[in-house]
Amino acid sequence: MKFHPNEVQARSRAAAGTLFLAMVFLVGSFFRAQVVQHASYLLKSEENRLREVPLPAQRGMIRDRRGAVIAENVPGYTVSVLSPRQDSLRAVLARVATVIPISPEQTDLALRRFRRSANRPTVILNSASFDIVSRLEEHRLLFPGLIIQQTPKRFYPDGPAVASLVGYTGEVTEAELATAAYLGYKPGQQVGRVGLERQYEQRLRGHEGVRFVEVDARGRVVRDADTRDVVLPEPATPLNTNIDLDLQRFVAGIFGDSLTGAAVALDPVTGDVLALHSGPSFDPNRFIGGVSSAYYEQLRNDPRRPLLNKATQGRYPPGSTWKLATAVTALELGLVRMDEHMQVPCTGAYQYGNRPFKCHLAKGHGSLTLAQAIEQSCDVYFYQLGLKIGLDRLIAGGIKLGAGSRSGVDLPNDNRPFYPTEPVAEYFNRKYGPAGWSGQGPSLSLSIGQGENTQTVIGLAKFYTALAMGGEAVAPRIVRGDPIKSRIFDLDSATLAGLRDALTGVVSRGTAASARIQGVVMAGKTGTAQSGKVVAGKELNHAWFAGFAPADAPRIVVAVMLEFGGHGPRAAHIASKIIEHYLRAAPVTFIKTEGEW
Repeated sequence: MKFHPNEVQARSRAAAGTLFLAMVFLVGSFFRAQVVQHASYLLKSEENRLREVPLPAQRGMIRDRRGAVIAENVPGYTVSVLSPRQDSLRAVLARVATVIPISPEQTDLALRRFRRSANRPTVILNSASFDIVSRLEEHRLLFPGLIIQQTPKRFYPDGPAVASLVGYTGEVTEAELATAAYLGYKPGQQVGRVGLERQYEQRLRGHEGVRFVEVDARGRVVRDADTRDVVLPEPATPLNTNIDLDLQRFVAGIFGDSLTGAAVALDPVTGDVLALHSGPSFDPNRFIGGVSSAYYEQLRNDPRRPLLNKATQGRYPPGSTWKLATAVTALELGLVRMDEHMQVPCTGAYQYGNRPFKCHLAKGHGSLTLAQAIEQSCDVYFYQLGLKIGLDRLIAGGIKLGAGSRSGVDLPNDNRPFYPTEPVAEYFNRKYGPAGWSGQGPSLSLSIGQGENTQTVIGLAKFYTALAMGGEAVAPRIVRGDPIKSRIFDLDSATLAGLRDALTGVVSRGTAASARIQGVVMAGKTGTAQSGKVVAGKELNHAWFAGFAPADAPRIVVAVMLEFGGHGPRAAHIASKIIEHYLRAAPVTFIKTEGEW
């Protein structure tokens, strides 16, 4: 077929135009891709070629009042894998399991970490031993995406002796990552779980750094990249506490693994927590990098409940240590004097209605003054004093003294004591029914620290700071800060002196006379509290003591509770040893360290 020259020329022009437009389009696309969007495509290329490897920051050290180490960091190892897909990660984990032991739980955990953050190396082992690292290094060619790096590992030199206050760290959970409190955290990072580690997490965490590695198209590590600057991690500053580590060790040594209970020592002027221990304890170092299921189940199944902080979380009837609250309430209301006798002398029991309420001394104490009743811990005297105050005023007085309030200590899970805080009749009607209780009946139990009253050990210690300081209670504080004080009762100087004399009488000639300290005048009160637990037909009692020394210029307040420990004098012996050890030690000067506010 022949075309007319004009038609050929037209078709040529059309073809040339089409080619021109195609060339313009291609040149424009090339210009747009290589010039206009150069930075964007370069970034995508870099992102495909480079992978972030996080550099964990050192957690802040925790120190005592002298600068001694409570928590520090030691070299550790983490093992991670860079993998493009979940099936590839599963295959790598299967190969790794032929070299080192990896449990199914560790495999599942690694896969969950990958799903939460696929663009970061997936942690396989948070705390790998040197032996495991050595074996993996020997077989590194089998695992091109493997990353082994040295990371700071938390360590507590005194282990069980400080567990009750310092806590431990663990990996952030999926549930936590979904909350605002953990905004910015990444899977695999370590966070404080309990104790100071949790309370001061934001101050202790530091800021993570990052380096980059170059990978091939299959996601295998080729080499460390040098095209971007490494961002170095920023360690946190030390956390300086009021703890006296020497005293803390001493208290933990007394409890050992045989005593169940708690002890708290406070400076009554500042509220500084000098020591806080719950026994039996546990080793927080065994939680670092993941606690073994065997050890955790051992702790969970121990009937002595080592994971419960009995100083701040445990709630126990305070027994006769609470008689001072009853006395203060009556004195402040002007219902009694320190030298006043009750109408009915103690014969071993007090008859109320058709029921005798017993005194701890079966033969009775006879007729006593309030001061003598405190010294001898006469229940019959306080039964009558409670009735004289009346149920409404007795409960209101307890609330004013802090019976229903948390201690305010800077630790998580500072438990609120159990004490009626709603209108009295409403509370008892709801709990027992209108016919299940009688007018003033609950006053008898409440007046001696039983009944609807359970307190924490640290809360009782706070109340005794007010007895030591003339009515001004101070909130317990572990980390250094300004004292938080509140006046919870007002008594004249003569009455305060009488109360202090009665408390010193408890130790010098009363129920705690066997716990006297040579050369030191100690004031305090024993308590033997019913627990409700009966073994072989006999109820087991909690043993209490709370007191301070020196009596005329208090430097330390100590509260001790022995769970099912028998009678108060046993707790008084432990408290006197703690007080003596502290007072005999050299005075402490606070150490100001670099980075302290």
